[in-house]
Amino acid sequence: MSILPWVLLLLASVYAAHWGADKIAEPLQKLRQQWGLSEAAGAAFVAFATASPEIGTNTTSAIRGFSDIGLGNLLGSNIISVPAIVTVAYIASWWRNRKKSRSNSNDNNSTSSKALKVKSEALYVQAIPYLLIVALAAILTLPKAWRGLQPIDAWIMLVAYVIYLGNAVLRKRKQGSRVEWNRKEIVTAVIGIVLLIFGAYFTVTATEKIVSNLGISRVIGGLFITATLSIVPEVFATWSVAGSGQLTAATTSVIADNTATMTLAFFPLALVTLPVDNLLLYSVNLAFVALLGIIYAAFLYWGKPNYSFSLKEVLILNGVYVVYLAVMVFGVLKVV
Repeated sequence: MSILPWVLLLLASVYAAHWGADKIAEPLQKLRQQWGLSEAAGAAFVAFATASPEIGTNTTSAIRGFSDIGLGNLLGSNIISVPAIVTVAYIASWWRNRKKSRSNSNDNNSTSSKALKVKSEALYVQAIPYLLIVALAAILTLPKAWRGLQPIDAWIMLVAYVIYLGNAVLRKRKQGSRVEWNRKEIVTAVIGIVLLIFGAYFTVTATEKIVSNLGISRVIGGLFITATLSIVPEVFATWSVAGSGQLTAATTSVIADNTATMTLAFFPLALVTLPVDNLLLYSVNLAFVALLGIIYAAFLYWGKPNYSFSLKEVLILNGVYVVYLAVMVFGVLKVV
């Protein structure tokens, strides 16, 4: 059978899963406002919905016996998302400031027009907890004595997510605001859940068929096909959020999503037990997950209080991703 129908099915499935996630996120955004959560804390809360396509995909892959696709999706999405989302947020911020500066010529050379501002709370609510969770994943899965993903690891990572979410939600809470609920958005959220389930199922099915036709491994398919497509809807969402001036929410959402992916999307794979057959591939990818998280946190720390991401820093993040591709192609996969 031609590969084209499966590619189209994959694109439609990813879109359906993310559409469903967006509709689930809207009620959660209202809850954030009602409970008085900060932008960074709200990103952690809403990430349960925005990361649900990855969670659903990994759950489906575990149930259907294609856990390698889920593992590749987990690692790949946590790598490509950081440079992609920060770059889009930076461009959207620059574009917004450029339009504002036209009405005030004195701001043309200001730092605000050249950098992506992010509130300092993002470092302590998102970046540092994320790095701790990545380190925990490495400790649980890399040592020879307990290498691989096992059921006990699933529960440990679930507890880690609960602690992370609790720290984010309880930190710097403000007075909640009143929000109005309507039946339509609740019904839409339920429809979103249904589409998310079907989207996740067919994402795994289509990926498995594509990798079979191409003759590549499932984990590589998850790393470079499923993971790459899974962040496309997030790119458009980031442009919209950053363009509206919610720069902290737009920029920290990627770390919140990655934290949910590293824990909640890790859970089903570990629950069914997944051995690490290719230690080099797994360790290199986990290392770049950690490296991008470290660089992200370092830029947040060095950039305070004036800004967090300059053009040079955005280019560095993208440069690290190019290095990752080179290491994978020439060092791990040995394509040449």
